[in-house]
Amino acid sequence: MIFSSHAFLFFFMPIVFIGYLILSKIGNKQWMKVWLIIASLFFYAQGSPSFLPWFVLTILFNYVIGVLLLRYENNKALRTILFAAGLIENIGLLAYFKYTNFFIENVNRFAATSFSLRNILLPIGISFFTFRFLSFINDVHKGRIKKISFMDFCVYAVFFPMLIVGPIVHYNPVASQLEDSSTYKINKDNIAKGLFLLSIGCAKKILIADPLIALAQNYYQNPVPSGFFNSWFAVLAYTFAYYFDFSGYGDMAVGIGLFFNIKLPFNFNSPYKSRNFAEFWKRWNITLSTFLYDHVFKSIYKFGDRLGKLILGIMVTFLVSGIWHGAGWHFVVWGLVNGIFVCISNIAILKSKRLPWFLAWALTFAGILLTRVLFDAQNTDQAVRVLKVLVDIRPLFNDTRAFLASGLAYVQGHVHEILVLLASAVICFGAKNSMEMTEDFPLNTKTAVFAAVLFTFSVFMMGSVSDFLYFQF
Repeated sequence: MIFSSHAFLFFFMPIVFIGYLILSKIGNKQWMKVWLIIASLFFYAQGSPSFLPWFVLTILFNYVIGVLLLRYENNKALRTILFAAGLIENIGLLAYFKYTNFFIENVNRFAATSFSLRNILLPIGISFFTFRFLSFINDVHKGRIKKISFMDFCVYAVFFPMLIVGPIVHYNPVASQLEDSSTYKINKDNIAKGLFLLSIGCAKKILIADPLIALAQNYYQNPVPSGFFNSWFAVLAYTFAYYFDFSGYGDMAVGIGLFFNIKLPFNFNSPYKSRNFAEFWKRWNITLSTFLYDHVFKSIYKFGDRLGKLILGIMVTFLVSGIWHGAGWHFVVWGLVNGIFVCISNIAILKSKRLPWFLAWALTFAGILLTRVLFDAQNTDQAVRVLKVLVDIRPLFNDTRAFLASGLAYVQGHVHEILVLLASAVICFGAKNSMEMTEDFPLNTKTAVFAAVLFTFSVFMMGSVSDFLYFQF
């Protein structure tokens, strides 16, 4: 079940909200929390039913570790053991489900063995809730969490708007909202803003992302890339599709959270307007970038001279990011290339070197496009082949007329996708993002009509259910 589906919008969400509304009238906070927990576990079971028992067990395990860390706050040795156990369990579970077959494949390749691959299905959301649990364990260990409520922790662990694809949030901000009595009272302003964001998110996913995803996936399913124009449109399509798909999910997550008066952070802040890669990664998947900065970069940024530890910290952080995103060498290379670009950006900032605004933006966006190929390709070999096609302009000089004719033929055969691509570019570069639109949210007829039109068009275009791209991570 995904947010942009009839089952979610017209059955699951209304039932959950009506139940929450009834319990709100009764005034029992604990039952409202129980209702959210049950609904969220049911929601998760629709995607990974076989993993649900493991998910419940890992929730209980992390809660117990957190409680024991608080109880034995003066026993340094035992706290170290408990903290290590928490890290091993969470990272070990992620490693088993996500990287076992990748490890076996590489052992077979480099050691000339023939170990059979395991029949392992990747549980949805495991990368995101693992990082959420790791942040919880670390916050307790560092003394940032002073008390833990079992019910509050369970809501934090399973709250369905942020369960599958984030955002990655810390325990304290959620717990503080769950302790606030106003959270359990129906707030019409929050509902209005939630509906607005839900409509925008649906439109991003269904009207913009899905047509572009279809075009790009058809291209990448062919291991041998074909055509200069075909390649460029596919790369551009995936570049904009990932933003509208992922930020659309984020908008819906924030909007749905507001129905229950739980405020979740926005994950995107117009990343394609960035003028260097350091800025880009402060605007793209913000909660993941913050997590990696807090838990990886800061741990590395302690050794050596200023420039040396900066470079080391950035490269290790992006290596971890690449590995986290997927079990494939192209993800590792993607992470390292991004790390190099971020290092260059930070060195330029330290040296007070600035390019003209447009040139800085153009170079950054070009870098985003090229690294996107590494991310989207099935493997490194395909990524290299696609990159070669993108920069091969020999057909232009060999037969200019045939080259331009092929471009025109491609456009004529993909008019709808081209129009969607142009619209997505205009929105990305010329319009306010969702966070900006809701900072000073005008609750009036204009916004209501705008949201209603977007939602209506989205529902009419809601044919076959299409997963969000980040479900695979």
